[in-house]
Parts: sequence; structure tokens; C-alpha cells
Amino acid sequence: SMGETTGDHVIRHEPRPCSTNQTRRPSPQAYDATVKRFYYESHDQLRQHLEDFVSAYNFGRRLKTLKGLTPYEFICKCWTKEPKRFTLDPIHQMPGLNI
Repeated sequence: SMGETTGDHVIRHEPRPCSTNQTRRPSPQAYDATVKRFYYESHDQLRQHLEDFVSAYNFGRRLKTLKGLTPYEFICKCWTKEPKRFTLDPIHQMPGLNI
């Protein structure tokens, strides 16, 4: 039962979330974002989408875990401190026009 009797007191135990089917569900927005499917007419369309995604991630958003830097800025900062850890200069690996 839900409680034990000790004298004139009843000790109630809160049911665990797993036993009450009240476990947390992801928000609808998070769920919608994870199940989107993209269909591409060609490989070039897929390549363009991947390039746009990687660029947005690497250059568009500053991350708290990287102390407010974008991933690209963080890699460049590490390269200036310890260039021997890298085989290629990350500044020259920036996507875009190869002039």
C-alpha cells in the first residue's frame, strides 16, 4: 500500500515517476526537430545542404563550452597557442572560394 502505520501517524511515500507513467517526454519542438526528413533531387543538393549546415554550426553560433567562441574560432585559437598539434593550418582550411 501507499503508507505504513506507526502509532497514530501514517507515513506516505511519493510514488516514483517510473511507476506512475509520468516520465518526462521531449518537448514537441525538440521532437519535431529530430524527426524531420530531407529528400534531395541530386547529390549536389545534399552537398549544398551539408555545407550550409556545417558552416552554420562552425561559424554562426558561439558556444558557452568554448568560452563564447565559435568552433572555428576555438580551433584557430588552439592553433596559435600550439601549432605543432596540427598538421594543417586551420586558417587555410576555411571553406569558400579557393583563390
